[in-house]
Amino acid sequence: MKIKERYEHIIQWFQAEMPVAETELHYENPYQLLIAVILSAQCTDKRVNMVTPALFKAYPDAFALSKASVDEIFEYIKSISFPNNKAKHLYGMAQILAHEYNGIVPSTEKDLTRLPGVGRKTANVILSVVFDQPRMAVDTHVFRVSNRLGLTTNSKTPLETEKKLIKFIDKSLIPIAHHWLILHGRYVCLARKPKCENCGLKPYCKFYEKKAKKEAALQK
Repeated sequence: MKIKERYEHIIQWFQAEMPVAETELHYENPYQLLIAVILSAQCTDKRVNMVTPALFKAYPDAFALSKASVDEIFEYIKSISFPNNKAKHLYGMAQILAHEYNGIVPSTEKDLTRLPGVGRKTANVILSVVFDQPRMAVDTHVFRVSNRLGLTTNSKTPLETEKKLIKFIDKSLIPIAHHWLILHGRYVCLARKPKCENCGLKPYCKFYEKKAKKEAALQK
């Protein structure tokens, strides 16, 4: 199967089976999403969603958060992974957002990545979800699933994966495709025990193709 054909089949399947796909992080505005995404690094969305309501209530905007201390922020997020670093990131982010951007989350990668705790992946999430830009944020799920499916075979880095995905996916679909891959990786194409038997993408998946051949060989 040629790469373009593989993309077409997989995208068609997602469009039919998952017409609505969006972030599972709870937020009401760009500021809240920015905080949630920073906190979600190496942490589950479920855990982040347990922590953020109290944090958002205490600090409803960047100006309020900028007046808090790192220790005060830490108390709200201490059940999150790497709370010390993330408390420092949130404090630093709020300082810049409040004093240099009038509390408004910027809409460019250059400005976003100036904020502590915001790398390329986080910036891409904000640009895609908030500003509907054709950005592909590559987390562990996107990296694993796209490689297994054969969409980004041999990609060694998140940036390589990102470039290959945006090359073959229509710009209008990139924002939702990001969520397709994440959700598929989170609930079906698991890291250790992928649920291949329940996966509708088996006919187009390189990982399953290799797995099936190996099982067939063992049965001979």
